[in-house]
Amino acid sequence: MSELLRESGEMAEEKQESNCGCGEGKVPDREGKCVMPEVTFSAFVMSLNTSVLFHLGEIVDPATGERGVDLELARHGIDTLELIQNKTKGNLSSDEEEMLKNILYDIKLRFVKAVKK
Repeated sequence: MSELLRESGEMAEEKQESNCGCGEGKVPDREGKCVMPEVTFSAFVMSLNTSVLFHLGEIVDPATGERGVDLELARHGIDTLELIQNKTKGNLSSDEEEMLKNILYDIKLRFVKAVKK
């Protein structure tokens, strides 16, 4: 597993395990203070990926407990990730490039499956 994917997975695990009482969207830092998570390229890409998965109905809406499908918004998220891939060509580390390529491959397959339903 690439270092960036492992890093983003560890960030999610830390947040789940901590149950520190931080407000929504915040995580404890090393001193235990509730702060916004560090802004990294991998976190940004993972955020867009999560948005696409939500719009494909693969993630439950936490407010309603229901799954909704909005293919137009999913396609927009995929297009945004493709734009980022094209505009950052030659400026990413090999791990960042691989992560973005793998995410795009995965969500495009999921998009095609959702369209065929």
